[in-house]
This record gives sequence, C-alpha cells and structure tokens, in this order.
Amino acid sequence: MAWDFSTDPEFVEHLEWMAGFVHDEVVPLELLSLTQKQIDRVIPGLQAVVKERGLWASHLPPDLGGGGFGQVRLALMNEILGTTEFAPSVFGNQAPDSGNAELIALGTQDPQQRERWLYPLLDGRLRSAFSMTESEVSGADPTHLRTTAVRDGEEWVLNGHKWFTSNGSIADFFIVMCVTDPTVDGHLGASMIIVPSGTPGVEIVRDIPTMAHPEESYGRVDNHAEIYYRDVRVPIENIIGKPGDGFVLAQKRLGPGRIHHVMRWIGQCSRALDMLCERAVSRHSAGSRLADKQSVQNYVADSVAELHALRLMTMHAAWTIDRLGSSGARREIAMIKYFGAQVLNDIIDRALQVHGSLGFSSDMPLEAMYRIARAARIYDGPDEVHRVTVARKVLSRYQPVEIPTEHVPTRRAAARLKYAHILGS
Repeated sequence: MAWDFSTDPEFVEHLEWMAGFVHDEVVPLELLSLTQKQIDRVIPGLQAVVKERGLWASHLPPDLGGGGFGQVRLALMNEILGTTEFAPSVFGNQAPDSGNAELIALGTQDPQQRERWLYPLLDGRLRSAFSMTESEVSGADPTHLRTTAVRDGEEWVLNGHKWFTSNGSIADFFIVMCVTDPTVDGHLGASMIIVPSGTPGVEIVRDIPTMAHPEESYGRVDNHAEIYYRDVRVPIENIIGKPGDGFVLAQKRLGPGRIHHVMRWIGQCSRALDMLCERAVSRHSAGSRLADKQSVQNYVADSVAELHALRLMTMHAAWTIDRLGSSGARREIAMIKYFGAQVLNDIIDRALQVHGSLGFSSDMPLEAMYRIARAARIYDGPDEVHRVTVARKVLSRYQPVEIPTEHVPTRRAAARLKYAHILGS
C-alpha cells in the first residue's frame, strides 16, 4: 500500500506564508516578558490576520469554521506552529480549547448547547478547561475517577477534587469528567458535563507550579489549576452526549490531541536542531570549530536521523487517521507519542549541551524548551501506557506455537534431504 504525503502548490504557499508570519510576527513575542493581559491585547490582532488568510482553526471541518485540511496537511502546519509557544493561540488550535471544541462538536447536536459554548469557543470569545486528572488516583487510568455527578431533578450535582486542569484559572467554562453511574464498569459509568466558571461551589485553589513555569503566576494561559467541586449544580442539559459516553468521548478527544502534540514537537525539534548546527559552525574551541569535533558531529547526525524518523512516523500516523479514523490508528498514535517525547528531549538536550553555559541560561530559549519538554513523557498518557498499547496490539496478531521437540541435528538432516535435489550432494 503506497503512502503519499505530498501536497499541492496552493497549500505549499500557505505553509510558506505561515512560516514567514510565525518567524516575523509571533516568535519576537518570546523576547518580551508579557503578562497575560498584555498577551490578550496582542494576540487578537494576529488572529485577525490568520482568519483573513483562511487558516483559522485548521483542525476543524469547514462546517465548524475550520479548513478541513486533513491530518497530513495538519502535520505540515503544526510543525511550523510548534516552533513557538504563542503560535497555536494565534492560529486557533491551542490546547485545551481545540480539543474541547472537537469534543462538544462530536458529543452533541443540540443547537442551544452549540450556540452557547461551541461557536464562541471557536471564535476565540470563550476559553475552556478540561478537568479530568485527579491527584488521589492514577491519571493514566480514568476508570478510577472519584469525582461524581448525581442527578437531582433537573440538575446535576458535582462533587470532587481535580488538579492539572488546563486553563482552569482563566476558563469561562470547564468540561468535567465525572462518574454518573457507579454501579457499572468504569468504562461505562463516566460522563462529561459542562460547568460554567463562577458557578457556586467551584473553588479554584491555585495554579500548580511546574518545571515549565516554576513561579507560575495566577491566571496564565497553559496554567494547571487545582480545583474543588463542592455541591456544584448545573442543568441536566449541560451533559455532553449521553450519560456514560465520557470514556468514549475522551478517547476520541485524546487521540487526535496526541498526534497534534507530536506534530508541534517536530517544530520544536527542528528549531533546536537549527540552533545546534548554527552554534557548531560558529563556535571555536581547542583550535577548531565545534562542527569539526566528532562528538558534535555525532550529535548532529543522531538528531537528524531521529527527527527524520519521527517526521515519517508522524506523517504515516496522520495518513492512517485520514483513512481509518483515530480509533484505527491507535497503535501509530501511541508509537509516536512515546518515541516523539524521547526525540524531543534528546535533541533539545544536545542543542543545550553544545551551547554550554549560554544554553543553560535564559538568554537562549533552550533552557525553557528543555523544562517544558520533560512533561511530554507524562501528559496525555505516560510513555509506559503507550508502550503497553503498542505491545498489546502487536502481540494480539500472534498465536502460540509448539516448540519443536526434535533434536537440532535431526531437523538439519531433514532440511538437507528436502533441498538435496537443488543443493546436490
């Protein structure tokens, strides 16, 4: 079966425009220590340019205001967007809003729910949060959720403790993963319910400091909030899909989300590799350029090979999704998730090493890239879980075989006899 990752000249023009726009207008924002309020003033003007170009929310189908480009084209686009943390917001596919929009679109055809939450989210007029992870149970196993939603008349009453709720402290609404039927199997008893911010009983405890933002100020985009839901009441129509749909919806949301992460990591890897090579040909030590040192040449060669492999694996995963859907590409998505996270870490690490103390300083973006990259092996499922997924899918194709009991010389003699007419005596 032939793989075809090619694209047409018109789309290549879009990619070239994106690369120039991101480099000239978005990357310079990294040099400024912007507050969230300042970011909110700058980003809308850039978003307007993207919308006029027809590249807004490119991960969505045309009927929801996106380009409907397909995963292969998205891979090429996200590689550009991954070069800087601001670009996804500028182009309307910043997590968790992008995944939450897909989730609502998948889960409901209710025009009122779409009008209130989906369309403002797509336009960038609302921010959302995805509230699933809990500190008391394994985040990699959502069947152990403790947050509950109990129906009381025409309302759901939610109680629970969440953390690492992305966008939690700035969101206009939360999508909360909770147990609505504790009497059935964990995969069947969970649901997703929309909770508007400011609803009585929603207590945002803090934004959790992380390696990425060790002194993270309250109310920053990409924050990870700790939240208590205490007797929070919302209308029954705030459920996404039907009761019990939560786990299936989560899988549909997280699959495409994972590949989009990896697509952006390729952009991060490419940028780190560029910095590595530029430093290698510019810096002299012990009588020659760093580029002439075998260790540095090994860094470059290994990085190029790993990045090339990751790019091909990701394009193949995108191609598989376009043909079979995300459920038909679970193995491919799982492979690039853990492989990509390691490649991301390794290439940034080598680039930082070649820059020496300069790379360790905040004068270069590498130290921040390095800290942020470490989370890639944890979020959206840790590496170990994705390895299990791949191994199980591969092993499921094999059947037990009987170990031959004949002595090896006996089997060797039988093989000689079988091919004697060809091999001769």
